[in-house]
Amino acid sequence: MFCFCGLKAPHFLCFLALVFGTSGHENGPEVVTVVVSEGSDAVLPCSVSTSLVQELFDWRRRNDQGTQEVFMYQNCSHYNNGLKGQHDQFKGRASHFPQQLQFGNASIIIRNTTISDSGNYTCDFPNLQPEQIFSIKLVVQYSLKDRRGENARAAPKPVVWLVKETEDQVQLHCVVLGAFPKPKVEWKDSDGNIFPAEEPQVLYRGDRYYITFLTTVTATNTSLFHCVATQEEIGHVIEAEIRVPVSIPKTNGSCNGESSRPLQL
Repeated sequence: MFCFCGLKAPHFLCFLALVFGTSGHENGPEVVTVVVSEGSDAVLPCSVSTSLVQELFDWRRRNDQGTQEVFMYQNCSHYNNGLKGQHDQFKGRASHFPQQLQFGNASIIIRNTTISDSGNYTCDFPNLQPEQIFSIKLVVQYSLKDRRGENARAAPKPVVWLVKETEDQVQLHCVVLGAFPKPKVEWKDSDGNIFPAEEPQVLYRGDRYYITFLTTVTATNTSLFHCVATQEEIGHVIEAEIRVPVSIPKTNGSCNGESSRPLQL
């Protein structure tokens, strides 16, 4: 049976076919590595030098649990239009580029990637002579967000307060209670700039880190500060903000007797 799968294709896909057509054979030294951020789409490249409109290619992922079927195409039939056997994790998320089949492009796209999509993939052409198998490694990197609802190790919201030292100076306290892995804690101003601070006090107890972080704030053009705790290993970030009140007006000894404007903290 012959089926027509289209002629025109976006230029970037043609570019992919050319660049990634030299992907290393499974038994060879080269493996293509694709790195994307969590939640984005990943294009896994694979191509050969013959039309694939009436051919078979099969994408699989291998991990500790065995082999998972990602996407299969066979003579215009595939997992998105009737073929059975696709692993549940990839249903509705993996697709190919029909307009590129005539150029030998068997690349697929995985939508809305998650960390669990990371792994070693193979693109197999079992009916070609000789059989060709290509290897692609997908790395899905964490994007930083609040993960308290999905990871029990995520740091809780920091506890913040201030202690006034002088009329124009206060000490800001930030405490992060019980987190693992050890979070990086920073004080930032309202523009996101890191504010100088003392060395954090760290206590490790019961497989959790307890961190106290202090900074002293003097006269500045902002009164809003954020204590930010980041655990890059698990993609978690959380913050608490505190607003410093306006200081008491001070005189500047001017000759006209006018007092200076209140300092903003």
